[in-house]
Amino acid sequence: MKYDVAIIGSGPAGLTAAIYTARAGLSTVIIEGLQPGGQLTITSEVENFPGFPEGIQGPELMQRMKQQAERFNTEFISGEADSVSLKERPFTVKAGSNTLTCDSMIIATGSSARWLGLKSEEEFRGRGVSACATCDGFFYRDREIAVVGGGDTALEEALYLTSFASKVTIIHRRGELRGSKILQQRAFDHEKVEIAWHSVVDEILGDESGVTGVRLRDVRDDSLTELKIHGIFMAIGHEPNTDIFEGQLDLDEAGYIVVEPGTARAGVPGVFSCGDVRDSIYRQAVTAAGTGCMAGIETFRWLQAERS
Repeated sequence: MKYDVAIIGSGPAGLTAAIYTARAGLSTVIIEGLQPGGQLTITSEVENFPGFPEGIQGPELMQRMKQQAERFNTEFISGEADSVSLKERPFTVKAGSNTLTCDSMIIATGSSARWLGLKSEEEFRGRGVSACATCDGFFYRDREIAVVGGGDTALEEALYLTSFASKVTIIHRRGELRGSKILQQRAFDHEKVEIAWHSVVDEILGDESGVTGVRLRDVRDDSLTELKIHGIFMAIGHEPNTDIFEGQLDLDEAGYIVVEPGTARAGVPGVFSCGDVRDSIYRQAVTAAGTGCMAGIETFRWLQAERS
């Protein structure tokens, strides 16, 4: 099957792009990926997306976006894009048993937070376990929480969370932090920040209400201690989902797609990128949707120019 535009990824960026391309009359297909709806589907309450003053559940927000894209006849293919060929047009995408071609492509594959890999971490994800302080920090006003990590991301998240929490404990496996000196000093100086040195998370504790604490293991002697907290934030990095584009698009040193400044153009004519796969800084639903809008508009204009 041949389409005007194929969008890889179905989070806020991909769905917003589809709304724009399909509404402009372009035949549009979305390859949804292994997690249809993206990371918001594991977020409980979303209170910072404009237009929902009372907040909205992450899965419901993504379902509404999908319905809006469907309204303009966007097609959806479940599963993951296994490979793409960008060497010549039309481009080719293989997803499971489906092979399709397209005159243009929008890449919205997002990024994946690194997790610890604990069963309890998965059990309490969205109920006290998070990888986004900006998304979920508000829910921990006047409560004690923890941040796992020791780099700039962990320090920035911990300092941000002091605006809400009564205490923030940074859990770090080493005896010194890896973040920049200025952020380290700010953390050391902040009255709400404490650091659990030489510690790793052995287990996340909780009940039906959510997280109630964490069991820490000292890497020096394997001794165990318990820390009472109401939330724990993983800040051990994100990985952009760009494996299938290696060797075909320019990626930065962290693996994010490089776009021309101020645009959604991804280096190959007819290929555009939006959302967290190109954004290592903000990683918010609203910024993803904004770049999805950019990609959708630029795709339409590029195809229009190519066909005129």
